Amino acid sequence: MKLNCIIVDDSAIQRIAISKLVSGHQALNLVAECSNGMDAKNAFKNNAIDLVFLDIEMPVITGFDLMESLKEKPQIILITGKAEYAVKAFEYDVTDYLQKPVKPERFELAVKKAITQHELINNKGFTEDDEHIFVKSNLKKRKVYLATIKWVEALGDYIKVVTDESNIIVLSTMKAFEGELPADKFLRIHKSYIVNLERVDKFNSKFVEVVGESLPLSRNKKATLTEALENIQE
Repeated sequence: MKLNCIIVDDSAIQRIAISKLVSGHQALNLVAECSNGMDAKNAFKNNAIDLVFLDIEMPVITGFDLMESLKEKPQIILITGKAEYAVKAFEYDVTDYLQKPVKPERFELAVKKAITQHELINNKGFTEDDEHIFVKSNLKKRKVYLATIKWVEALGDYIKVVTDESNIIVLSTMKAFEGELPADKFLRIHKSYIVNLERVDKFNSKFVEVVGESLPLSRNKKATLTEALENIQE
């Protein structure tokens, strides 16, 4: 399996640098290199694109403008020299965010995320019988398999659904989203966190470790969590 990808960056030097990384990766097929948003739109019309390496700061059509203009959005790995774009980047449900100059090991990690997400989107390893929900993110409904969810986190007026392949930003309250999840598999451990019980590694009186990440545990939830984990193991 190879992902068809394009590079969109107004800097020729940066396009060359990313092109070398893409060309040297066995899972990627470089379809086109574009110096601006208009060229990129033409590339989308003429090719089936799975993945875009996209610069944010470009004249006329920025990376964010380009993403908003796409009706069918492929996976996006944003590339920029400014760290302050990171929060906004994930509001667009991008696969990953790389800072210039891009390091090969960080590039490899981003591509692995893209491959994983591509497999999940195409239902590899899952069937229609596997439990899933649909969430609305970026004006599109997206299928999310429950087994891939690690936790759900409150984010102001939004929530962040943290899965194996990406972070999905959804306009919802924690209470409303909690109601969409099966109560025997998910538990609200804190006012700001819901965890997938099957992904819990360990916990103590203050924290719950989920796939290596430590999340806060409300004092009055410890007994409930203990009981829920015992039930799920039976």
